[in-house]
Amino acid sequence: MADAIKVLVVDDHQVVRRGLRTFLEVQDDIEVVGEAADGAEGVARAEELRPDVVLMDVKMPVLDGVEALRRLRDLGNAARVLIVTSFTEQRTVVPALRAGAAGYVYKDVDPEALAGAIRSVHAGHILLQPEVAGALLSQEEAQSGLGRGGSLTEREREVLGLIADGRSNREIARALVLSEKTVKTHVSNILMKLDLADRTQAALWAVRHGVTD
Repeated sequence: MADAIKVLVVDDHQVVRRGLRTFLEVQDDIEVVGEAADGAEGVARAEELRPDVVLMDVKMPVLDGVEALRRLRDLGNAARVLIVTSFTEQRTVVPALRAGAAGYVYKDVDPEALAGAIRSVHAGHILLQPEVAGALLSQEEAQSGLGRGGSLTEREREVLGLIADGRSNREIARALVLSEKTVKTHVSNILMKLDLADRTQAALWAVRHGVTD
């Protein structure tokens, strides 16, 4: 399974880890390469195993999922993190997304839908259940961000639209016939002008404000 999506499962409940592994191991294109029982172990295992996707719970002992996400980002770990949790409160959802999660689903998600979510975030897409996206967007509105888009150039709006479509910098560069270095500069400018922390927030802002369909 050389081309399989390598997945690390991080959850403090053994029965959950075992259930996820049992289901995912029957998927032809997904390989579970390891497990971890808390956020600290999850960070260490992610550094050791270099998975493509990490399935991460939020509430865990030693180190919670949000702090684990921050540490992975600080370490430059390229794994895409999909939050899989039973917590639905906005105070739990929003920090996880701001810490760099690529997606957020609940533990009662249909197994086939979970496999689809793993494939989606691995492909570079942002995956949020509707109420989760609404929680983040409502917080952004509360922070008075509605008028910030007027400072974007036309080229920056084009780049922002492609970010919202889940395109990587390389794909954006190819689509707009630009160098990757130029695209990185545009992305940095977009985040600065909109006062956003990362591409996830930029993509949600773009959808909310009609930059993309």
